[in-house]
Amino acid sequence: MKERETLEELLGIMREHDLDRITVKAGDAVYELVRRQPQSPAAFNGSAVAPQGAQTLASSGAAPTNVKRVLAPLTGVFYRQPSPDAEPFVSEGDRVDIGHVLCVLEAMKLFNEIQSDYAGTVVRVIPGNGELVSQGEELFWIQP
Repeated sequence: MKERETLEELLGIMREHDLDRITVKAGDAVYELVRRQPQSPAAFNGSAVAPQGAQTLASSGAAPTNVKRVLAPLTGVFYRQPSPDAEPFVSEGDRVDIGHVLCVLEAMKLFNEIQSDYAGTVVRVIPGNGELVSQGEELFWIQP
């Protein structure tokens, strides 16, 4: 929890002073935050249309009991696609198999592909593109 508070405090400092980059060493930990230009929403929308049932789940906010949750294995910046001009790895309503790449998390300038441990339909993509997520935070809901 302390790491998240530290990151939120650093983000607040960046916003307050309109900084594009900040690097802070606190004990053995080094935090480097870089502001990116926001992308247009059209660049991140998938072309797939979610089935009606999936749309209901995605907008409800509460996960049904049969939904499998994909959690962030590490703290990093969440990206839905491999590059800003590429299609998303997955969108709500897409069918995925075990091992399917769902997203990438950028941590310390390394891009980590996050693969599905479940087969099913993506019913919810939780974080926004470019959003900082913490280890253990929900990324996706997959309905078997």
